[in-house]
Amino acid sequence: MVSIPMYILVCVMVFVAGFVDSVAGGGGLITLPIFMLTGLPVHTAIATNKLSAAMGTSASTLKFAKEGFIPLKLSIICIVFALIGSPIGANIALMVSDEKFKIIMLFILPVIAVYVLKSKNMDVQRKQYSEVKTAVISACIAFGVGIYDGFYGPGTGTFLLLLLTGLAHLELNKAAGVTKAINLTTNISALVVFVMNGKVYFPLGLTAGVFGIAGNYIGARCFSSKGSGFVKPLIIVVITIFFIKIITEFI
Repeated sequence: MVSIPMYILVCVMVFVAGFVDSVAGGGGLITLPIFMLTGLPVHTAIATNKLSAAMGTSASTLKFAKEGFIPLKLSIICIVFALIGSPIGANIALMVSDEKFKIIMLFILPVIAVYVLKSKNMDVQRKQYSEVKTAVISACIAFGVGIYDGFYGPGTGTFLLLLLTGLAHLELNKAAGVTKAINLTTNISALVVFVMNGKVYFPLGLTAGVFGIAGNYIGARCFSSKGSGFVKPLIIVVITIFFIKIITEFI
Protein backbone atom coordinates (compact mmCIF):
# COMPACT_ATOMS: atom_id res chain seq x y z
CA MET A 1 0.00 0.00 0.00
CA VAL A 2 1.40 3.39 -1.02
CA SER A 3 0.88 6.29 1.41
CA ILE A 4 -1.01 9.45 0.43
CA PRO A 5 2.08 11.72 0.78
CA MET A 6 3.96 9.37 -1.55
CA TYR A 7 1.02 9.47 -4.01
CA ILE A 8 1.29 13.26 -4.04
CA LEU A 9 5.08 13.21 -4.53
CA VAL A 10 4.83 10.70 -7.38
CA CYS A 11 2.07 12.66 -9.15
CA VAL A 12 3.95 15.97 -8.90
CA MET A 13 7.18 14.46 -10.22
CA VAL A 14 5.37 12.61 -13.02
CA PHE A 15 3.85 15.94 -14.09
CA VAL A 16 7.30 17.56 -14.16
CA ALA A 17 8.80 14.57 -15.96
CA GLY A 18 5.96 14.59 -18.51
CA PHE A 19 6.67 18.24 -19.29
CA VAL A 20 10.39 17.56 -19.75
CA ASP A 21 9.87 14.33 -21.69
CA SER A 22 7.49 15.86 -24.23
CA VAL A 23 10.13 18.43 -25.14
CA ALA A 24 13.56 16.84 -24.69
CA GLY A 25 12.99 13.21 -23.69
CA GLY A 26 14.46 11.65 -20.57
CA GLY A 27 11.38 11.80 -18.36
CA GLY A 28 12.06 8.29 -17.13
CA LEU A 29 15.26 9.54 -15.47
CA ILE A 30 12.99 11.50 -13.14
CA THR A 31 10.03 9.15 -12.65
CA LEU A 32 11.60 5.71 -12.24
CA PRO A 33 13.62 6.61 -9.10
CA ILE A 34 10.45 8.15 -7.60
CA PHE A 35 8.43 4.99 -8.22
CA MET A 36 11.25 3.01 -6.64
CA LEU A 37 10.87 5.11 -3.47
CA THR A 38 7.24 4.02 -3.01
CA GLY A 39 8.28 0.68 -1.55
CA LEU A 40 6.71 -1.29 -4.38
CA PRO A 41 8.63 -4.37 -5.58
CA VAL A 42 11.18 -3.41 -8.23
CA HIS A 43 9.38 -5.02 -11.16
CA THR A 44 6.07 -3.54 -10.03
CA ALA A 45 7.64 -0.08 -9.76
CA ILE A 46 9.09 -0.39 -13.29
CA ALA A 47 5.80 -1.67 -14.69
CA THR A 48 3.72 1.03 -12.96
CA ASN A 49 6.09 3.70 -14.22
CA LYS A 50 5.63 2.29 -17.72
CA LEU A 51 1.83 2.67 -17.41
CA SER A 52 2.04 6.35 -16.43
CA ALA A 53 4.68 6.92 -19.13
CA ALA A 54 2.50 5.35 -21.82
CA MET A 55 -0.46 7.51 -20.79
CA GLY A 56 1.62 10.70 -20.83
CA THR A 57 3.36 9.91 -24.10
CA SER A 58 -0.04 9.22 -25.70
CA ALA A 59 -1.06 12.82 -24.92
CA SER A 60 2.06 14.43 -26.36
CA THR A 61 2.02 12.13 -29.41
CA LEU A 62 -1.60 13.11 -30.10
CA LYS A 63 -0.71 16.79 -29.78
CA PHE A 64 2.27 16.40 -32.14
CA ALA A 65 0.08 14.51 -34.62
CA LYS A 66 -2.55 17.26 -34.57
CA GLU A 67 0.19 19.81 -35.28
CA GLY A 68 1.28 17.75 -38.30
CA PHE A 69 4.69 16.98 -36.78
CA ILE A 70 4.59 13.19 -37.32
CA PRO A 71 5.54 12.06 -40.87
CA LEU A 72 3.62 8.79 -41.08
CA LYS A 73 5.76 6.71 -43.47
CA LEU A 74 9.05 7.68 -41.84
CA SER A 75 7.65 7.07 -38.37
CA ILE A 76 6.46 3.57 -39.29
CA ILE A 77 9.89 2.70 -40.74
CA CYS A 78 11.64 3.96 -37.60
CA ILE A 79 9.22 2.15 -35.29
CA VAL A 80 9.84 -1.16 -37.06
CA PHE A 81 13.63 -0.81 -36.81
CA ALA A 82 13.47 0.33 -33.19
CA LEU A 83 11.39 -2.73 -32.31
CA ILE A 84 13.93 -4.94 -34.11
CA GLY A 85 16.83 -3.34 -32.24
CA SER A 86 15.29 -3.46 -28.77
CA PRO A 87 15.34 -7.26 -28.25
CA ILE A 88 18.88 -7.38 -29.66
CA GLY A 89 19.90 -4.90 -26.98
CA ALA A 90 18.16 -6.95 -24.33
CA ASN A 91 20.11 -10.03 -25.39
CA ILE A 92 23.39 -8.08 -25.40
CA ALA A 93 22.58 -6.96 -21.86
CA LEU A 94 22.62 -10.59 -20.82
CA MET A 95 26.18 -10.97 -22.11
CA VAL A 96 27.83 -7.61 -21.36
CA SER A 97 28.50 -6.13 -17.93
CA ASP A 98 26.13 -3.27 -17.12
CA GLU A 99 28.93 -1.56 -15.17
CA LYS A 100 31.21 -1.47 -18.22
CA PHE A 101 28.51 0.21 -20.26
CA LYS A 102 27.92 2.82 -17.56
CA ILE A 103 31.65 3.65 -17.55
CA ILE A 104 31.46 4.24 -21.30
CA MET A 105 28.46 6.53 -20.82
CA LEU A 106 30.40 8.62 -18.29
CA PHE A 107 32.75 9.57 -21.12
CA ILE A 108 30.11 9.90 -23.84
CA LEU A 109 27.63 12.14 -21.99
CA PRO A 110 29.99 15.14 -21.54
CA VAL A 111 30.83 14.92 -25.26
CA ILE A 112 27.12 14.99 -26.09
CA ALA A 113 26.60 17.98 -23.80
CA VAL A 114 29.42 19.91 -25.52
CA TYR A 115 27.94 19.01 -28.92
CA VAL A 116 24.52 20.36 -27.91
CA LEU A 117 25.99 23.58 -26.50
CA LYS A 118 28.19 24.28 -29.53
CA SER A 119 25.80 23.12 -32.25
CA LYS A 120 23.59 25.41 -34.24
CA ASN A 121 20.03 25.89 -33.10
CA MET A 122 18.27 22.59 -33.58
CA ASP A 123 15.50 24.23 -35.60
CA VAL A 124 17.92 25.83 -38.10
CA GLN A 125 17.07 24.48 -41.54
CA ARG A 126 19.78 22.03 -42.68
CA LYS A 127 20.25 20.79 -46.23
CA GLN A 128 17.55 18.19 -46.70
CA TYR A 129 18.45 14.72 -47.94
CA SER A 130 16.42 12.77 -50.46
CA GLU A 131 13.44 10.86 -49.07
CA VAL A 132 15.25 7.52 -49.46
CA LYS A 133 18.49 8.74 -47.81
CA THR A 134 16.53 10.29 -44.95
CA ALA A 135 14.62 7.04 -44.42
CA VAL A 136 17.82 4.93 -44.45
CA ILE A 137 19.67 7.18 -41.99
CA SER A 138 16.63 7.48 -39.72
CA ALA A 139 16.09 3.71 -39.77
CA CYS A 140 19.74 3.14 -38.79
CA ILE A 141 19.37 5.64 -35.95
CA ALA A 142 16.16 3.99 -34.75
CA PHE A 143 17.80 0.56 -34.91
CA GLY A 144 20.89 1.71 -32.99
CA VAL A 145 18.94 3.60 -30.34
CA GLY A 146 16.54 0.64 -30.15
CA ILE A 147 19.49 -1.58 -29.22
CA TYR A 148 20.50 0.96 -26.57
CA ASP A 149 16.92 1.08 -25.28
CA GLY A 150 16.82 -2.70 -24.91
CA PHE A 151 20.26 -2.78 -23.29
CA TYR A 152 19.94 0.14 -20.86
CA GLY A 153 17.19 2.63 -21.75
CA PRO A 154 17.40 6.00 -19.93
CA GLY A 155 17.58 9.04 -22.22
CA THR A 156 16.40 7.18 -25.33
CA GLY A 157 14.12 10.02 -26.45
CA THR A 158 16.89 12.59 -26.00
CA PHE A 159 19.35 10.58 -28.09
CA LEU A 160 16.75 10.06 -30.83
CA LEU A 161 16.01 13.78 -31.01
CA LEU A 162 19.70 14.72 -31.22
CA LEU A 163 20.56 12.11 -33.85
CA LEU A 164 17.51 12.65 -36.05
CA THR A 165 18.22 16.38 -36.25
CA GLY A 166 22.02 16.12 -36.41
CA LEU A 167 22.51 13.13 -38.73
CA ALA A 168 19.25 12.65 -40.63
CA HIS A 169 18.77 16.42 -40.99
CA LEU A 170 15.13 16.23 -39.97
CA GLU A 171 13.44 19.46 -38.99
CA LEU A 172 13.18 19.73 -35.21
CA ASN A 173 9.40 19.35 -35.15
CA LYS A 174 9.47 16.25 -37.36
CA ALA A 175 12.34 14.72 -35.36
CA ALA A 176 10.33 15.27 -32.17
CA GLY A 177 7.26 13.74 -33.80
CA VAL A 178 9.12 10.61 -34.93
CA THR A 179 10.67 10.33 -31.46
CA LYS A 180 7.25 10.49 -29.80
CA ALA A 181 5.84 7.84 -32.17
CA ILE A 182 8.73 5.48 -31.39
CA ASN A 183 8.48 6.10 -27.64
CA LEU A 184 4.74 5.49 -27.58
CA THR A 185 5.07 2.20 -29.47
CA THR A 186 7.88 0.84 -27.29
CA ASN A 187 6.10 1.97 -24.10
CA ILE A 188 2.89 0.21 -25.07
CA SER A 189 4.66 -2.97 -26.18
CA ALA A 190 6.52 -3.16 -22.86
CA LEU A 191 3.36 -2.31 -20.90
CA VAL A 192 1.45 -5.17 -22.52
CA VAL A 193 4.10 -7.61 -21.29
CA PHE A 194 3.96 -6.18 -17.76
CA VAL A 195 0.14 -6.29 -17.66
CA MET A 196 0.04 -9.89 -18.90
CA ASN A 197 2.41 -10.81 -16.06
CA GLY A 198 0.35 -8.96 -13.43
CA LYS A 199 3.12 -6.52 -12.48
CA VAL A 200 1.25 -3.19 -12.78
CA TYR A 201 -0.11 -1.43 -9.66
CA PHE A 202 -3.05 0.25 -11.41
CA PRO A 203 -4.27 2.65 -8.67
CA LEU A 204 -0.95 4.53 -8.59
CA GLY A 205 -0.16 4.08 -12.28
CA LEU A 206 -3.49 5.47 -13.50
CA THR A 207 -3.47 8.35 -11.02
CA ALA A 208 0.08 9.34 -11.91
CA GLY A 209 -0.74 8.85 -15.58
CA VAL A 210 -3.36 11.62 -15.43
CA PHE A 211 -0.67 14.02 -14.18
CA GLY A 212 1.69 12.71 -16.85
CA ILE A 213 -0.90 13.51 -19.51
CA ALA A 214 -1.18 17.08 -18.21
CA GLY A 215 2.60 17.56 -18.12
CA ASN A 216 3.10 16.10 -21.60
CA TYR A 217 0.32 18.19 -23.11
CA ILE A 218 1.60 21.45 -21.64
CA GLY A 219 5.17 20.59 -22.66
CA ALA A 220 4.06 19.80 -26.22
CA ARG A 221 2.31 23.17 -26.44
CA CYS A 222 5.44 24.96 -25.24
CA PHE A 223 7.49 23.04 -27.81
CA SER A 224 5.16 24.19 -30.59
CA SER A 225 5.52 27.85 -29.64
CA LYS A 226 9.14 28.16 -28.47
CA GLY A 227 11.22 25.76 -30.59
CA SER A 228 14.90 24.95 -29.99
CA GLY A 229 15.57 27.89 -27.69
CA PHE A 230 13.41 25.98 -25.24
CA VAL A 231 14.61 22.46 -26.13
CA LYS A 232 18.40 22.82 -25.85
CA PRO A 233 18.50 23.91 -22.16
CA LEU A 234 16.19 21.04 -21.22
CA ILE A 235 18.39 18.54 -23.08
CA ILE A 236 21.39 19.77 -21.09
CA VAL A 237 19.39 19.33 -17.88
CA VAL A 238 18.41 15.77 -18.88
CA ILE A 239 22.01 14.86 -19.76
CA THR A 240 23.22 16.29 -16.43
CA ILE A 241 20.62 14.27 -14.48
CA PHE A 242 21.63 11.16 -16.43
CA PHE A 243 25.31 11.78 -15.68
CA ILE A 244 24.65 12.25 -11.96
CA LYS A 245 22.45 9.13 -11.90
CA ILE A 246 25.25 6.98 -13.33
CA ILE A 247 27.81 8.39 -10.90
CA THR A 248 25.55 7.71 -7.89
CA GLU A 249 25.14 4.10 -9.01
CA PHE A 250 28.90 3.63 -8.53
CA ILE A 251 28.84 5.08 -5.01
